[in-house]
Amino acid sequence: MSVYRPTKDSKVWWYDFVFEGQRVRESAKTRSKTIAKDAEKARRRELEESYNGIKRRDRAKLFSVAAEEWLVIKSLTLAASSQRIERDNLKHIRPHFERRLVTDIQAKDVSRYQKARSSEGASPKTINLEVGTLRAILRRHRVWADIQQDIRMLPTLDDVGHALTLKEEAALLTACLKSRCRCLYVVVMLALNTGMRYSEIRLLRWRQVDFAAKMLTVGKSKSPTGTGRAIPLNSRILSVLEMWAARFPGRQPAHFVFASEKYGAAGQTDTFGFTAGLVIYDKDPTRPIGDWKEAWEKAKQRAGAILSGKGEEEESEPLQCRFHDLRHTAVTRLLEAGIPYPVVASIMGWSAATAIRMSKRYGHIGNHALRAAADVLGGVETPAESLKKSPKSSEVENGFIQ
Repeated sequence: MSVYRPTKDSKVWWYDFVFEGQRVRESAKTRSKTIAKDAEKARRRELEESYNGIKRRDRAKLFSVAAEEWLVIKSLTLAASSQRIERDNLKHIRPHFERRLVTDIQAKDVSRYQKARSSEGASPKTINLEVGTLRAILRRHRVWADIQQDIRMLPTLDDVGHALTLKEEAALLTACLKSRCRCLYVVVMLALNTGMRYSEIRLLRWRQVDFAAKMLTVGKSKSPTGTGRAIPLNSRILSVLEMWAARFPGRQPAHFVFASEKYGAAGQTDTFGFTAGLVIYDKDPTRPIGDWKEAWEKAKQRAGAILSGKGEEEESEPLQCRFHDLRHTAVTRLLEAGIPYPVVASIMGWSAATAIRMSKRYGHIGNHALRAAADVLGGVETPAESLKKSPKSSEVENGFIQ
């Protein structure tokens, strides 16, 4: 143990020791060497108890311990995808805070974290999400309320997204038909014709598709409002789903529409337009497909080549389109067709708060629909007698009463 005075003129004692590779050097805030030694012992004990998860009233915890406890608690209420996001956020947060006591974290520490992540190239939106995770942990330990007034989230641009043109959609679908991932074409068609989210499509089960009623019921969604919503199936996507279902005659209601499977060699397209001749193995209809990221990126590359008029082997820019842009495309087309906003919100599964935010985001869309609405109001015939001057109008001229 070591207590010392930092300068010759200093009258206050400090303590200095190493705990779990982290140097702890703090003021004991006392002129008594004896009290300083006791303060050092108390501080060391506090760190040891926090590190080992010993719960004591009014004892602070190391951030690393508090973070683990928070993850365990949230695992009971958060969806698997949300848990994954929180864990990813903590991968960046922990190196900065894990050896700090939760009660020692100040607003300036959060500001330093924001600057450090910005210098690493993280986007403002990503940094805000990470600070949101930090905030949740600090709030649980009654720390956030004391520092929140000095913390500002970074400004972000409201990313409207890209709505595909009909030409881009045709190129993308053509590219998807050539994919080794035989479900990619169906997945993209489903997103374009229903506006469903990535996870909603990936976790779709056959029992959620009612071919007779031409309806699809969404399972667990991003929000309670979106969970369980019913989406009508138009003839375009219905025929695609029927052809896809014909490939699985032994399917069960609990089976996933897009199940886990692996492919061997590539093949040609069959009569349905789907890739055929593949050697499919390790199929498990009780597990959903992991993802289609690789197939999606390759399809965008092929679509870019189609749009530029180049061959697949020639270098070309890929089609600029995120998978979420398919949902954006669906929303844009509905609004431009004059579909009432509440109907669009219902199909998309927006909460009331999200619907308000989306009304601002998509406010520029459908100007011709707005013009048509204005023309409806302008088309009302006004009775001729209502155009006559008011009896009192002659009494007012040039702003003065005559």
